[in-house]
Amino acid sequence: MGLFAKRAGAYIIDFFVVSAFMWILSYLAYFAINYLNMFQVYHYAIFILPLLILLYFTLMEGSIGATVGKRLMFIEVVSTITNSKGIVRNTKITYKQAFIRSISKIYWVIIILDILLGKLSGNTRILDKIAKTTVVEEKY
Repeated sequence: MGLFAKRAGAYIIDFFVVSAFMWILSYLAYFAINYLNMFQVYHYAIFILPLLILLYFTLMEGSIGATVGKRLMFIEVVSTITNSKGIVRNTKITYKQAFIRSISKIYWVIIILDILLGKLSGNTRILDKIAKTTVVEEKY
């Protein structure tokens, strides 16, 4: 299986992870919302979900270099920042890099544009280039 297919599979798995988290969160919040009769809170879900997606990808990739989906697909995110001698170091990414590369994941239209524009200009996503990161096969 190629790296692109693994990345796509990881993204689908992560979608289910975030969806499960949102289901649990909304189930628990329902009791408070029902008790306080605050059903207008559901109007804000369109703003809360993208923030949770951004938080999930940023925290997971910034802390361990991969999300649940990436771990299951045996891929990880590494930094491609060069050292003073111009040599690329494949090191752990920072939270800033994780945040930058995760911005396009908040809505599906943006991630598709990020991938398409990245493919036209090279072999990686645009925000991966900006964040100076890349996705690689895990080393065993």
